[in-house]
Amino acid sequence: MVRQHGTGETPRPAGYYHLARAVLYREYLIFVRYPANAIGGIIISVFFFGVLFYGGQMVAGQALTDSIEGIIVGYFLWTLSVGAYSAISNDIASEVQWGTLERHVMTPFGFAPVALLKGVAKIVRTFITSTIILAVMIGITGTTLQLNLFTIAVVATLSIVSVLGLGLAAGGVTVLYKQIGNWLNLLQFGFIVLISAPAFDLGWMRFLPLAHGSALLQRAMVDGVRLWEFTLTDVGLLIGIAAGYLALGYVVFQYATRRARRLGVLGDY
Repeated sequence: MVRQHGTGETPRPAGYYHLARAVLYREYLIFVRYPANAIGGIIISVFFFGVLFYGGQMVAGQALTDSIEGIIVGYFLWTLSVGAYSAISNDIASEVQWGTLERHVMTPFGFAPVALLKGVAKIVRTFITSTIILAVMIGITGTTLQLNLFTIAVVATLSIVSVLGLGLAAGGVTVLYKQIGNWLNLLQFGFIVLISAPAFDLGWMRFLPLAHGSALLQRAMVDGVRLWEFTLTDVGLLIGIAAGYLALGYVVFQYATRRARRLGVLGDY
């Protein structure tokens, strides 16, 4: 990829800024040109929440009402997590089926950076749709939450970065083994357990993806705790978990794709 600024000028290679801009613009075009799909995803998420809320009211009654704030926050984080995870894993699975995976591998930037930036672009899109879902959930339930946008954005982003690492690892395994869609979908439901982990009050679970971030997001949106009011230990652990799982996912992705090249199955399906 090169940049041409005019006649007679020497073309200069494009940098990561141009790659990021192109990927974000691509995601924007997909969002606006296929609105039915985007709106359908929002409607499905709201529908499942409606089933959870109204069905739970009939079964649990006041017990559900007393814990509805935590349920809304947990569901909001779950929609973000699924978007971050599937952003890479499902995208790579589609590229494998379409036979267009080689184009990513042949870019001068490398396969992993392109996949990671595509995942980040989809997270931006997921934040928009999940925010809409959050607003609808608040309207349906009549619940009041503490919506400090800066705190929510920082805590939620760091929380789902660890899931982005899992998505990278899953994407690498998809390149190697192709058909593992059922396992990928199963892991999405495991996010519910991770988000609910703070309720189990098991100290070791806070080191798992989403668990510590879920606890902090609950405190931020339900109790109104601001980012600067968290302890340095809490914030440092959140950053460490995000960086650790992202690095681990990146390593697994690189190993799996290199092994696929050595075995000659990179473009096979």
